Amino acid sequence: MKGRFTWHEFVDADTYVEREEYLPLALKIAQGGSLGIPQKKIINKMGTGKKRVVYSFAPDEMMILKLIAFQLYNYDACFSPNCYAFRRGIKASDAIFHLRRAIGDRQMWAYKLDIHDYFNSISIDILLPMLAELIANDQPLYRFFEKMLTDNRVVYNGEIIQEHHGVMAGTPTSPFLADVYLKEVDQYFHDANVVYARYSDDIILFAPNRATLDTYRNKMAEFLQKYQLEVNPTKEKIYAPDEPYEFLGFKCHGHDIDISEATKKKMKGKIKRATMSLLRWSSKNHIEPEKAMKGLINRFNRVFFENDDTETLTWSRWFFPVINKTDGLKEIDHYLQQNIRFLGTGKHNKANYRTDYAQLKRLGYRSLVNEFYKE
Repeated sequence: MKGRFTWHEFVDADTYVEREEYLPLALKIAQGGSLGIPQKKIINKMGTGKKRVVYSFAPDEMMILKLIAFQLYNYDACFSPNCYAFRRGIKASDAIFHLRRAIGDRQMWAYKLDIHDYFNSISIDILLPMLAELIANDQPLYRFFEKMLTDNRVVYNGEIIQEHHGVMAGTPTSPFLADVYLKEVDQYFHDANVVYARYSDDIILFAPNRATLDTYRNKMAEFLQKYQLEVNPTKEKIYAPDEPYEFLGFKCHGHDIDISEATKKKMKGKIKRATMSLLRWSSKNHIEPEKAMKGLINRFNRVFFENDDTETLTWSRWFFPVINKTDGLKEIDHYLQQNIRFLGTGKHNKANYRTDYAQLKRLGYRSLVNEFYKE
């Protein structure tokens, strides 16, 4: 219903249940058994040249973990309202709207931070006592997590190795466990009436003056040291009251919400890499330029509007319901058009504009700005 799954996937899920394919593994777990050894993968981080480490179990085990993750919503009331990740009926966009309402017309300082490799850095020794307290009413569930999290074996490049893997980013239960780990931090700032929001490893908080902001920063540093976590220094920033702040890919200034500078930079990088890849491919295989142009258009239509990754919202579904400014969309539109035209000539010059906008449309181009206003 949210457009995140195909009908084929619904049919597969129905068949899985009707045939009781889950039953052998479910009985094994219920009787105290554990999952197999997860596989470690290093993948490209979307929109950047960076890598990230994710883990996955066998398909039937991932299905069971999805079911467990869904049942973990029963503990949703244990978390503070300022935590926005993995919450029932709560979206990332709610954090942006909450911050805008809480700040109102006040002039406030802001401190934003990102926790380096958060999910995979979580200390299991610290997490387990928290988890035992939170799910004390379900000892079998606790024992299941204890077995899964304390087994340090992973399969990497076809070999079994031992490593610290935290709560294993990429597994369905990892967002819940990550919320448990920083539950005290969220609660502290909520009880102190601080304007604060956390979405997974992204945190932002506000203060009426710089001195108070520094006090909050010091308190945050104490918490991170206590939980053996590190700040990503490239994503740590202080915003003065007259500056727009950036959070979760959005740029907010007063009541204006646009896409952030970081979001634009990531998307331009992705467009540039795709363009050069298609240029090399078309040159090597003597492909007509128009075919390469159409290839770039189709690729970014999927990125923006038809993401094949069922675990994430499409780019437009993330941004369109929140933003009320289109400057960022115009900038990305212009940059993508430039690169489409570049594929036609192999050069950046005025001759590219012989390929007019009407021709881009005929090739299937969809403008972000136009799609935004349609929606």
